[in-house]
Amino acid sequence: MIQLAKISEIPDILSMTQACRAYMESKNIFQWTEEYPSREKFLTDIKRKELYVLKKEHTLMGCIVISTLMDDEYKTVSWITPNSKNMYIHRLAVHPDYQGMGYAQQLMDFAENFAKQNRFISIRLDTFSQNSRNQRFYETRGYTKLEDIYFPNQSSYPFHCYELIV
Repeated sequence: MIQLAKISEIPDILSMTQACRAYMESKNIFQWTEEYPSREKFLTDIKRKELYVLKKEHTLMGCIVISTLMDDEYKTVSWITPNSKNMYIHRLAVHPDYQGMGYAQQLMDFAENFAKQNRFISIRLDTFSQNSRNQRFYETRGYTKLEDIYFPNQSSYPFHCYELIV
C-alpha cells in the first residue's frame, strides 16, 4: 500500500535510506551522503504532504517524494515542456532487501498516475550520472534524458535531468 508518510515513520525512512546509501556505496555509487537525504528534508516533505511510503503489512519497503516545487538547480535546465504544472520526483528509494521485486516500478506507477489524475503536463527528476541502473530504469519508462546539473555538497559528478510528458 502506498500512502502519505507520517512523522512517526521518519526513523524507519532514515534507516531505509541509510541502507540504500550503504548498498550504493558497496557498488561504488556515491550518490547519497551522511547528510543527504536528511531528517529535515523528510520532515519538510511530510509537512508539505509530498512524501509517500510503500508498506507491505507493517514493513516499510520504499518511499518517494512527489513535489510541485522546482528546485533552484532545475531553473537553468532546458526542459521539454514550459515551467507550469510540472511535477518533480525526489528521494525515490527501496530498501536493498526488497530491490528487484518491482517496488520502484510501483512507486513510479503511483507517481505517474498521480500526475495524470492531477493534470500535470510533465514529470521531472534527476538521477546520479554514476548510477547506470537508475538511468536505465527511467529511460525504460520513457523518460527523456536532458542536461546535467550539479549538487556540489553531494558529489563532484553531475546528475542527469529527465522529463516525461504525461
